[in-house]
Amino acid sequence: MRYSSESVGGVQVFAVSGTNTVAFGVSANANARTGLLGFAIERKDTPKGKPHWLRGYKVFPSSADTPGPDSDFSTHDQPIQSLVWDDSTTRAGHHYTYTFHPLKGTPAQLDRTPPPVTIEVDTERLYGESHDVFFNRGVASSQAYAHEFNNLPPDKQPTEALKHAALDWLSRDLDEAILRFIDAAKPGDRIRGCFYEFTYLPILAAFVDAIDRGVDVRLVVDSKVNADKYPLDENNAAISTIGLPESAIIPRAARTSSIAHNKFMVLVTGKRATPKEVWTGSTNLTDGGIHGQANVGHWVRDKALAKTYLDYWTLLSTDPGGRAGDSPSEVRSRNAAFYAAVNALSPTPAPTGISTGITPIFSPRSGLAPLDLYVSLLAGASGLACATFPFTLAAPFKSALSANTPTGPLCLLLLDSADRPNGSSKQPYVTLNSKNNVYEASGSEIKTPLGRWVAETNTRAMQLNLHVEFVHCKFLLHDPLGPDPIVVTGSANFSAPSTNANDENMIVVRGNTRVADIYFTEFARLFDHYYFRSVVERVTAHPHPAATPGAPAADDGSLDLLENDTWLKKYSPGSLRTKRANQFVQMSLPPTR
Repeated sequence: MRYSSESVGGVQVFAVSGTNTVAFGVSANANARTGLLGFAIERKDTPKGKPHWLRGYKVFPSSADTPGPDSDFSTHDQPIQSLVWDDSTTRAGHHYTYTFHPLKGTPAQLDRTPPPVTIEVDTERLYGESHDVFFNRGVASSQAYAHEFNNLPPDKQPTEALKHAALDWLSRDLDEAILRFIDAAKPGDRIRGCFYEFTYLPILAAFVDAIDRGVDVRLVVDSKVNADKYPLDENNAAISTIGLPESAIIPRAARTSSIAHNKFMVLVTGKRATPKEVWTGSTNLTDGGIHGQANVGHWVRDKALAKTYLDYWTLLSTDPGGRAGDSPSEVRSRNAAFYAAVNALSPTPAPTGISTGITPIFSPRSGLAPLDLYVSLLAGASGLACATFPFTLAAPFKSALSANTPTGPLCLLLLDSADRPNGSSKQPYVTLNSKNNVYEASGSEIKTPLGRWVAETNTRAMQLNLHVEFVHCKFLLHDPLGPDPIVVTGSANFSAPSTNANDENMIVVRGNTRVADIYFTEFARLFDHYYFRSVVERVTAHPHPAATPGAPAADDGSLDLLENDTWLKKYSPGSLRTKRANQFVQMSLPPTR
C-alpha cells in the first residue's frame, strides 16, 4: 500500500508498505533542510498503544553514549540521517502510526521545536489474497545475526531454543508458507510439483504426511545423470531418508545437459480435479534455499493460471526431450516437439501486449523471445526499474541499459556478486554506472571489524549455500511505484540458458499494486543492506590514499552521524539518494481514502 503525509514545516513523508517491511521517502524543502540533523522516529503499533522510539546503530561522535559492538541507540537522541529509510521490523496485516520529528540545533543541545510529521500505515496481509508473497530474511551477513546468534550456523547454536530462533529469523515466513501450501491439500486433492534441488527434510516430510492423509502427490524431480551427478545424489538421499514412496516421484532424466530448474507446485482440488492454486518463485527445497540466500515464494490463487501450470506439469511428467542413446536426429526431433509444446502453452507477449493480470512464461523454447521481453521491461521503464541477478548480468541487458542516459529511468540492480570484467571473455566489457542511471549493489559482508561494527558471517561459511551465497531471487520490477506496475518473478535467471535450455517457469503480473508494493519494499530492503556493504568492501579493497587503513571513505554512508546538516550534501541534485527519494515523491498514490 502507498501513503503520503500532509506537508508540515516543509517536510512530507511518503511510505510504501509490504508485509514485513515499510519503505519511506522524505521530501524536505530548503528551509526544512537548513540545520537539519536528522529525524527522530516514533512508532505506535496499535491505535491505543504507547509510542516508542525506533532505534539505529549510528551515533554522533561527540555523543555521551559509548558505542560498543552490541549497542543500538534511540533515534530520540541519535537520529536517522536519511531521506530514504526502511523499517524491516513490522508485522504483516498491522496498523502503524509513524511520527517523524525533525531535529536541529547541535548534538549536545537538540532543537525539537520543528513540527513533527505523522503518517498512518497499514502493512499487507501475509495470507488470504489472490497473491501472497513470502521473502526469507536473506541477510545472514548482517549485524543483527552477528549480535543475536554470534555468527554461528543454526546447527552450531549452544541450545535448541537458539537453534530454532536462528532458523526462524533466517527463514522469516518462507518455510511456514511452503508447509502451509502443502498442508492445505485435503484427502482426495492432488499436488503436482516440479523441483530442481529437493533435499529439505521438513518439507519432504510434509509431502509424506499429505500422502498419508489421502492426497495424491506426484512430483517431477531433477534426476539427470550429469558429470557430477548433482543434484541427483542429494535428491535421492533425501527422498530415501524421509521415505517418500516411488509412486510420488517422477524422475526428470532426459536432456542431461540442461537442468530441470523449476520450483513450483499446483494444488488440484475436489472430485472434479480442479486446478486452483500455484506455488512458484525462486526457492529450492534446501536448507540454504530457505534459510540462507535471499529467496522468494509466490502463492497464487487463480484457476486459469493453475490450469496452465498443470498442463506444463503434465508435459514435463512425460520426461520430454532427447535421451541418452538417441540418435542425433531423434534428439532433434524430440527436442523440437518439446519446445513447440512449451511455446504453445505460454506464448511470449510483446512488451506492449502484456495483458492486465497474470501471464505465465515457460521454458525451454526456441529463440530468446522471453529474454528479449525482460530486457525491454528493464530498459524501457518510464521512471524506475529494479531487478535481481543471481549469476551474471547477461549481455542483452547490458547492451540495452548502456543506451540509457543520466536523466533516463532509474535502474537499480541487485547481484549476488559484483559485475567485473571477465579476463577470458573475448567480448569488450560494458560498464554500467550513473552515466546510464544504473546503480548496482552486490552480495557482500563486513569481513573485518570497522569501528564498533563487527565482522559478519555469510551463507558459505555457515555451509548453507556453496554456489549462490547472497541473492538467489529472480525478479524484475517495471515501474513498480506507477499506476500500472509489472512484476516478473519465478525460477529463471534472466539468461539465454534459462530461456532455451532449462525447464523454467515465470509469471508476469501486470496492474497489481499489492504485488508490486511487496516486491518493491523487499527489493529496497535488500538493496540498501547490500549497497552499504558493497561500498565498504570496495573502499576497504581500494582505500583513498589519505584514509586510515580499513576506514570507509567519507562518502560511503559513514559509520557515524555527522554533527551538522552536511549529511544532506549526499542529496545533491542528480545523486542516487535524491533520485531514490524522488521515486516516492513521484509515485502513484491511491484515491484519497
